[in-house]
Amino acid sequence: MAKKHHKKRDFQSFWNRIRFKYKLSFFNEGTLEEVWSFRLSQLSAFSMLFAFALLLVGFTAFIIIKTPIRNYLPGYLDVEVRKEIMQNALRADSLERIIAIQGLYLDNVNGILTGTIPIDSIRSIDSMAVVNADYEIPRSKTEEYFIKTFEEEEKYNLTSLSPNQAPSDVIFFYKPVNGVVSSHYDANNKHYGVDLVAAPKESVLATLEGTVIFTGYDPQYGNVIQLQHRNGFISIYKHNELLLKRMGDTVTAGEAIALIGNTGDLSTGPHLHFELWYKGNPINPEEYISF
Repeated sequence: MAKKHHKKRDFQSFWNRIRFKYKLSFFNEGTLEEVWSFRLSQLSAFSMLFAFALLLVGFTAFIIIKTPIRNYLPGYLDVEVRKEIMQNALRADSLERIIAIQGLYLDNVNGILTGTIPIDSIRSIDSMAVVNADYEIPRSKTEEYFIKTFEEEEKYNLTSLSPNQAPSDVIFFYKPVNGVVSSHYDANNKHYGVDLVAAPKESVLATLEGTVIFTGYDPQYGNVIQLQHRNGFISIYKHNELLLKRMGDTVTAGEAIALIGNTGDLSTGPHLHFELWYKGNPINPEEYISF
Protein backbone atom coordinates (compact mmCIF):
# COMPACT_ATOMS: atom_id res chain seq x y z
CA MET A 1 0.00 0.00 0.00
CA ALA A 2 2.86 2.35 0.85
CA LYS A 3 4.53 1.46 -2.45
CA LYS A 4 1.39 2.38 -4.39
CA HIS A 5 1.09 5.64 -2.47
CA HIS A 6 4.75 6.35 -3.20
CA LYS A 7 4.20 5.89 -6.99
CA LYS A 8 1.22 8.22 -6.88
CA ARG A 9 3.30 10.88 -5.17
CA ASP A 10 6.05 10.46 -7.79
CA PHE A 11 3.52 10.90 -10.63
CA GLN A 12 2.05 14.01 -9.03
CA SER A 13 5.54 15.36 -8.50
CA PHE A 14 6.43 14.73 -12.15
CA TRP A 15 3.17 16.27 -13.34
CA ASN A 16 3.65 19.33 -11.18
CA ARG A 17 7.25 19.64 -12.38
CA ILE A 18 6.41 19.66 -16.08
CA ARG A 19 3.51 22.03 -15.50
CA PHE A 20 5.62 24.41 -13.45
CA LYS A 21 6.05 27.64 -15.38
CA TYR A 22 9.37 29.37 -15.77
CA LYS A 23 9.68 33.04 -16.47
CA LEU A 24 12.04 34.26 -19.16
CA SER A 25 12.76 37.99 -18.98
CA PHE A 26 14.70 40.42 -21.18
CA PHE A 27 16.24 43.52 -19.51
CA ASN A 28 17.67 46.76 -20.83
CA GLU A 29 21.36 46.57 -20.02
CA GLY A 30 21.65 50.28 -19.32
CA THR A 31 18.58 50.85 -17.18
CA LEU A 32 17.99 47.25 -15.99
CA GLU A 33 14.37 47.77 -16.97
CA GLU A 34 12.42 44.64 -17.95
CA VAL A 35 11.65 44.93 -21.63
CA TRP A 36 9.85 41.69 -22.37
CA SER A 37 9.06 38.46 -20.57
CA PHE A 38 6.95 35.38 -20.94
CA ARG A 39 6.11 32.32 -18.88
CA LEU A 40 6.61 28.84 -20.24
CA SER A 41 6.32 25.36 -18.74
CA GLN A 42 7.94 22.18 -19.95
CA LEU A 43 4.53 20.83 -21.02
CA SER A 44 3.69 23.90 -23.11
CA ALA A 45 7.21 23.87 -24.62
CA PHE A 46 6.80 20.24 -25.68
CA SER A 47 3.32 21.01 -27.07
CA MET A 48 4.63 23.92 -29.11
CA LEU A 49 7.52 21.85 -30.45
CA PHE A 50 5.12 19.04 -31.42
CA ALA A 51 2.76 21.48 -33.16
CA PHE A 52 5.69 23.07 -34.99
CA ALA A 53 6.99 19.66 -36.10
CA LEU A 54 3.49 18.63 -37.30
CA LEU A 55 3.13 21.90 -39.22
CA LEU A 56 6.58 21.46 -40.75
CA VAL A 57 5.75 17.90 -41.89
CA GLY A 58 2.46 19.05 -43.40
CA PHE A 59 4.10 21.96 -45.22
CA THR A 60 6.85 19.69 -46.57
CA ALA A 61 4.30 17.14 -47.79
CA PHE A 62 2.31 19.91 -49.51
CA ILE A 63 5.44 21.14 -51.32
CA ILE A 64 6.35 17.62 -52.43
CA ILE A 65 2.86 16.87 -53.76
CA LYS A 66 2.11 20.19 -55.46
CA THR A 67 5.51 21.13 -56.91
CA PRO A 68 7.95 19.46 -59.36
CA ILE A 69 10.31 18.74 -56.46
CA ARG A 70 8.53 15.39 -56.11
CA ASN A 71 10.29 14.26 -59.29
CA TYR A 72 13.56 14.14 -57.37
CA LEU A 73 12.25 11.54 -54.93
CA PRO A 74 13.48 8.00 -55.71
CA GLY A 75 10.78 5.69 -57.07
CA TYR A 76 8.19 8.40 -57.63
CA LEU A 77 9.29 9.30 -61.15
CA ASP A 78 8.82 5.92 -62.83
CA VAL A 79 5.17 5.93 -63.99
CA GLU A 80 4.86 9.64 -64.72
CA VAL A 81 8.16 9.93 -66.56
CA ARG A 82 7.45 6.80 -68.60
CA LYS A 83 4.14 8.33 -69.73
CA GLU A 84 5.78 11.66 -70.63
CA ILE A 85 8.58 9.88 -72.50
CA MET A 86 6.05 7.96 -74.62
CA GLN A 87 4.10 11.14 -75.40
CA ASN A 88 7.28 13.02 -76.31
CA ALA A 89 8.40 10.13 -78.54
CA LEU A 90 5.08 10.23 -80.41
CA ARG A 91 5.33 14.00 -80.82
CA ALA A 92 8.90 13.72 -82.06
CA ASP A 93 7.92 11.04 -84.57
CA SER A 94 5.06 13.18 -85.90
CA LEU A 95 7.32 16.22 -86.17
CA GLU A 96 9.98 14.21 -88.01
CA ARG A 97 7.38 12.99 -90.52
CA ILE A 98 6.04 16.52 -91.07
CA ILE A 99 9.57 17.88 -91.51
CA ALA A 100 10.36 15.14 -94.03
CA ILE A 101 7.18 15.90 -96.02
CA GLN A 102 7.87 19.64 -95.97
CA GLY A 103 11.47 19.03 -97.01
CA LEU A 104 10.38 16.91 -99.96
CA TYR A 105 7.80 19.55 -100.95
CA LEU A 106 10.43 22.31 -100.82
CA ASP A 107 12.82 20.18 -102.89
CA ASN A 108 10.11 19.78 -105.54
CA VAL A 109 9.37 23.52 -105.58
CA ASN A 110 13.06 24.35 -105.71
CA GLY A 111 13.55 21.94 -108.60
CA ILE A 112 10.69 23.53 -110.55
CA LEU A 113 11.86 27.10 -109.92
CA THR A 114 15.45 26.34 -110.88
CA GLY A 115 14.42 24.22 -113.86
CA THR A 116 16.45 21.20 -112.78
CA ILE A 117 13.46 18.86 -112.97
CA PRO A 118 10.43 18.95 -115.28
CA ILE A 119 7.09 19.73 -113.67
CA ASP A 120 5.54 16.46 -114.79
CA SER A 121 8.14 14.48 -112.82
CA ILE A 122 7.35 16.02 -109.42
CA ARG A 123 7.73 13.49 -106.67
CA SER A 124 4.95 12.80 -104.22
CA ILE A 125 4.82 15.15 -101.23
CA ASP A 126 3.16 12.66 -98.91
CA SER A 127 2.48 8.95 -98.62
CA MET A 128 -0.99 9.28 -100.18
CA ALA A 129 0.04 11.15 -103.35
CA VAL A 130 2.06 8.96 -105.70
CA VAL A 131 2.32 10.43 -109.19
CA ASN A 132 3.39 7.98 -111.87
CA ALA A 133 2.19 8.62 -115.39
CA ASP A 134 3.30 5.14 -116.54
CA TYR A 135 1.44 3.28 -113.81
CA GLU A 136 -0.98 0.63 -115.03
CA ILE A 137 -3.67 -0.73 -112.76
CA PRO A 138 -3.10 -4.49 -112.34
CA ARG A 139 -5.90 -6.69 -113.63
CA SER A 140 -7.20 -9.86 -112.06
CA LYS A 141 -7.62 -13.09 -114.01
CA THR A 142 -11.39 -12.52 -114.15
CA GLU A 143 -10.88 -9.05 -115.66
CA GLU A 144 -8.37 -10.39 -118.18
CA TYR A 145 -10.81 -13.08 -119.27
CA PHE A 146 -13.71 -10.61 -119.55
CA ILE A 147 -11.64 -8.13 -121.61
CA LYS A 148 -10.41 -10.84 -123.93
CA THR A 149 -13.94 -12.19 -124.46
CA PHE A 150 -15.36 -8.70 -124.98
CA GLU A 151 -12.69 -7.80 -127.52
CA GLU A 152 -13.38 -10.98 -129.49
CA GLU A 153 -17.13 -10.30 -129.51
CA GLU A 154 -16.72 -6.63 -130.53
CA LYS A 155 -13.97 -7.19 -133.09
CA TYR A 156 -16.32 -6.73 -136.05
CA ASN A 157 -18.90 -4.47 -134.32
CA LEU A 158 -18.82 -1.19 -136.31
CA THR A 159 -21.11 0.57 -133.82
CA SER A 160 -18.14 1.01 -131.49
CA LEU A 161 -16.78 3.56 -133.98
CA SER A 162 -19.91 5.73 -133.83
CA PRO A 163 -19.27 9.33 -132.73
CA ASN A 164 -22.47 9.24 -130.64
CA GLN A 165 -21.30 6.43 -128.36
CA ALA A 166 -22.06 6.60 -124.63
CA PRO A 167 -19.43 8.67 -122.82
CA SER A 168 -18.14 5.90 -120.51
CA ASP A 169 -18.02 2.96 -122.93
CA VAL A 170 -14.29 3.16 -123.64
CA ILE A 171 -13.04 5.58 -120.98
CA PHE A 172 -11.51 4.84 -117.58
CA PHE A 173 -11.85 7.62 -114.99
CA TYR A 174 -9.37 8.06 -112.16
CA LYS A 175 -10.72 8.97 -108.75
CA PRO A 176 -9.75 12.61 -108.23
CA VAL A 177 -9.04 12.00 -104.54
CA ASN A 178 -9.31 9.25 -101.94
CA GLY A 179 -12.15 10.59 -99.83
CA VAL A 180 -15.67 10.11 -98.52
CA VAL A 181 -18.69 11.47 -100.40
CA SER A 182 -20.36 14.02 -98.13
CA SER A 183 -22.78 15.51 -100.68
CA HIS A 184 -24.15 13.85 -103.81
CA TYR A 185 -25.03 15.18 -107.27
CA ASP A 186 -28.36 17.03 -107.21
CA ALA A 187 -29.22 18.94 -110.38
CA ASN A 188 -32.57 20.09 -108.95
CA ASN A 189 -30.72 22.10 -106.29
CA LYS A 190 -28.03 23.21 -108.77
CA HIS A 191 -25.41 21.02 -107.10
CA TYR A 192 -23.75 19.71 -110.25
CA GLY A 193 -21.07 17.61 -108.62
CA VAL A 194 -20.05 15.58 -105.59
CA ASP A 195 -18.26 16.73 -102.44
CA LEU A 196 -15.39 14.50 -101.32
CA VAL A 197 -14.04 14.97 -97.78
CA ALA A 198 -10.31 14.22 -97.57
CA ALA A 199 -7.24 15.07 -95.51
CA PRO A 200 -5.96 18.67 -95.83
CA LYS A 201 -3.37 19.19 -98.59
CA GLU A 202 -3.87 15.71 -100.06
CA SER A 203 -3.16 15.58 -103.78
CA VAL A 204 -6.03 16.10 -106.25
CA LEU A 205 -5.57 13.93 -109.36
CA ALA A 206 -6.69 14.50 -112.94
CA THR A 207 -9.54 12.11 -113.70
CA LEU A 208 -8.57 11.90 -117.42
CA GLU A 209 -5.78 13.00 -119.69
CA GLY A 210 -6.37 16.52 -120.94
CA THR A 211 -5.44 20.21 -121.01
CA VAL A 212 -5.88 22.87 -118.34
CA ILE A 213 -8.37 25.43 -119.69
CA PHE A 214 -8.93 27.49 -116.53
CA THR A 215 -7.19 28.25 -113.23
CA GLY A 216 -8.27 31.00 -110.89
CA TYR A 217 -9.91 32.07 -107.65
CA ASP A 218 -13.67 32.34 -107.19
CA PRO A 219 -15.09 34.02 -104.02
CA GLN A 220 -17.60 31.20 -103.55
CA TYR A 221 -15.61 28.19 -104.76
CA GLY A 222 -12.05 29.24 -103.88
CA ASN A 223 -9.18 28.03 -106.06
CA VAL A 224 -10.66 26.33 -109.15
CA ILE A 225 -9.03 24.34 -111.95
CA GLN A 226 -10.78 23.00 -115.08
CA LEU A 227 -9.54 20.38 -117.52
CA GLN A 228 -10.68 19.78 -121.11
CA HIS A 229 -10.61 16.11 -122.14
CA ARG A 230 -11.21 14.27 -125.36
CA ASN A 231 -14.68 13.01 -126.32
CA GLY A 232 -16.33 16.19 -125.02
CA PHE A 233 -15.58 15.84 -121.30
CA ILE A 234 -14.71 18.68 -118.93
CA SER A 235 -13.76 18.07 -115.29
CA ILE A 236 -13.88 20.83 -112.63
CA TYR A 237 -12.12 20.83 -109.25
CA LYS A 238 -13.09 23.44 -106.63
CA HIS A 239 -12.09 24.62 -103.10
CA ASN A 240 -8.40 23.71 -103.59
CA GLU A 241 -5.67 24.94 -101.26
CA LEU A 242 -3.04 25.18 -104.01
CA LEU A 243 -3.10 24.78 -107.80
CA LEU A 244 -0.12 22.89 -109.25
CA LYS A 245 -0.89 23.57 -112.94
CA ARG A 246 -1.36 26.62 -115.16
CA MET A 247 -3.61 27.29 -118.14
CA GLY A 248 -2.37 25.47 -121.23
CA ASP A 249 -0.58 22.70 -119.34
CA THR A 250 -1.24 19.14 -120.48
CA VAL A 251 -1.79 16.50 -117.80
CA THR A 252 -1.96 12.73 -117.76
CA ALA A 253 -4.69 10.71 -116.07
CA GLY A 254 -3.88 10.33 -112.37
CA GLU A 255 -1.41 13.24 -112.26
CA ALA A 256 -1.50 15.65 -109.29
CA ILE A 257 -3.00 18.99 -110.32
CA ALA A 258 -3.90 20.59 -106.97
CA LEU A 259 -4.01 20.12 -103.18
CA ILE A 260 -7.15 19.62 -101.09
CA GLY A 261 -8.17 22.82 -99.32
CA ASN A 262 -10.92 24.82 -97.64
CA THR A 263 -11.10 27.96 -99.79
CA GLY A 264 -14.21 29.87 -100.83
CA ASP A 265 -17.30 31.03 -98.97
CA LEU A 266 -19.25 27.82 -99.71
CA SER A 267 -16.63 25.56 -98.12
CA THR A 268 -17.12 24.35 -94.55
CA GLY A 269 -14.04 22.14 -94.27
CA PRO A 270 -11.21 20.50 -96.26
CA HIS A 271 -12.88 18.82 -99.25
CA LEU A 272 -13.03 18.69 -103.04
CA HIS A 273 -16.09 19.69 -105.06
CA PHE A 274 -15.77 17.64 -108.27
CA GLU A 275 -17.91 18.18 -111.37
CA LEU A 276 -18.02 16.26 -114.65
CA TRP A 277 -19.55 17.78 -117.80
CA TYR A 278 -20.19 16.06 -121.13
CA LYS A 279 -20.80 18.10 -124.28
CA GLY A 280 -21.94 21.13 -122.29
CA ASN A 281 -24.22 19.30 -119.85
CA PRO A 282 -23.48 18.26 -116.23
CA ILE A 283 -23.51 14.53 -115.50
CA ASN A 284 -23.44 12.59 -112.24
CA PRO A 285 -19.81 11.61 -111.55
CA GLU A 286 -20.94 8.67 -109.38
CA GLU A 287 -22.32 6.97 -112.49
CA TYR A 288 -18.80 6.76 -113.97
CA ILE A 289 -16.46 6.76 -110.96
CA SER A 290 -16.57 4.50 -107.91
CA PHE A 291 -15.68 6.82 -105.00
